[in-house]
Amino acid sequence: MPTSHSQDPHWQQRVDLAAAFRSAARLNLNEAVANHFSLAVNDDGTEFLINPNQRHFGLIKASELLLLDANDPDVLKQPNAPDPTAWGLHGSVHRYCPHARCVMHVHSMFSTVLASLADSRLLPIDQNTATFYQRYVIDDSFGGLAFEAEGERCSRLLGDPKVKVMIMGNHGLLVLGDSVADTFNRLYYFERSAETYIRALQTGQPLRVLSHEVAEKTASELDDYPDQSQRHFDDLKTLLDRSEPDYKE
Repeated sequence: MPTSHSQDPHWQQRVDLAAAFRSAARLNLNEAVANHFSLAVNDDGTEFLINPNQRHFGLIKASELLLLDANDPDVLKQPNAPDPTAWGLHGSVHRYCPHARCVMHVHSMFSTVLASLADSRLLPIDQNTATFYQRYVIDDSFGGLAFEAEGERCSRLLGDPKVKVMIMGNHGLLVLGDSVADTFNRLYYFERSAETYIRALQTGQPLRVLSHEVAEKTASELDDYPDQSQRHFDDLKTLLDRSEPDYKE
């Protein structure tokens, strides 16, 4: 395995992805040794880094990340093979959706609750929920674990680059982005938005839903909000540098 920047042209990408795993664990976004994050490292997006098979997010190091080729049919036969569902879902997305540079899949609590409702829409009831207005897709055809056929089916729903989030009905959440920072920021805010929405539903009171015009205006304003995702992620790495610096190893 690579152990330093000098040995690996993707070392900084490894460090960033390892920081995302550690930060997800600190925020309770992961589930045991399941769930997966991946990051494309070549121009067409088919070569990607992903977490090793069934390793807790809170322990992952940069050097442990696997480098896979989405077009290699023998990936699952290699000695250090990824989790089959990680390969099925992330391999398919990186194979069919070149715009998806980074892919994060979790079963975080409130996003999964939303995905378990008969109506899994995230209504725009505040600024955070409005961020995702008309920018997600709901998969209502869950077919079991995300082995290759299921992963390919899911990836076909992500062809529109405007769609950055998939609410995976009966399953969880899939988030896409241009970088680790961009994707993690979106994951964080979607989970927070889902929590706001679910807790609002729990009151049993009528929701104050934003109009189409205001929701779309808010989402558009936040689409390219300057520097937020990178500043957020840089500070998360600073926190890790102080308490868990081994993520960089």
